[in-house]
Amino acid sequence: MNKIILKIEGMHCSSCAMNIDFDLEDLEGIKASKTNYAKQISEVEYDQDKVQPEKIIEQIKKTGYSASLQ
Repeated sequence: MNKIILKIEGMHCSSCAMNIDFDLEDLEGIKASKTNYAKQISEVEYDQDKVQPEKIIEQIKKTGYSASLQ
């Protein structure tokens, strides 16, 4: 398992963080997603054989937020 920390922009409340986690956990290869509204980051554990960071960032953008590697 690999772990990345992403800088998230566009969250307005803790429900936004929950939405990101919910959407990421539906993506194949994601083991865990912990998004922190106060810190504006998301820590994602993933299987590099099934998903790459670019796909994770793309999924967050589809949810309506901006994401970049920290």
